[in-house]
Amino acid sequence: MFHPRIIVLFGIVALFFFLAGCAPVVVGGAAVGGYKMGTDERTTNQMAEDANLSTAVKTRLADDSLGTAYRIDVDVVEGHVTLSGVVKSTEEANRAVRLAKTVQGVKGVRNNLQVGDRSFSDAMSDSWVSSKVKSALVAEPGVRSLNIDVDVYLGVVTLTGLVDSQTERTKALAVARRIEGVKRVVDNLKVR
Repeated sequence: MFHPRIIVLFGIVALFFFLAGCAPVVVGGAAVGGYKMGTDERTTNQMAEDANLSTAVKTRLADDSLGTAYRIDVDVVEGHVTLSGVVKSTEEANRAVRLAKTVQGVKGVRNNLQVGDRSFSDAMSDSWVSSKVKSALVAEPGVRSLNIDVDVYLGVVTLTGLVDSQTERTKALAVARRIEGVKRVVDNLKVR
């Protein structure tokens, strides 16, 4: 028999992965629900450049004395940076934007930062909403969900990525808006 602490630990780990919204399950080469695996529309060089920019922005934020880096999510698509998360003050949000703009190669910065506090309960709720949005995107015909990053902070959903058409963009936004717990959806999708 397993020790009760091991069972509790296993349960907590399982709950974490469930709430974090793991990737779709693939069975026999096809994702559950008939979803066809999408690929990122950017070139390999563009993906590498965006990853390097993301790292550079995160490093710049981490080096700052305000210490906001751990509360800020950085997404980069074709050189355009989106900052999401919850910070303590407008000053912190504005400083994060200014710092991101100083990184060489950044073409623009979108400020999706919210001012306030995010409790553990808020974080769990956001994780749950994120899982539901991701699952709904996977199930939606005509949406290549692997090209769309979903960030949720205090019920505000940000969709970031590249889509093939305005129709796909409209579908993805509609899917996110209909999920219970979503307060607002920020459109950070670019049509290729």
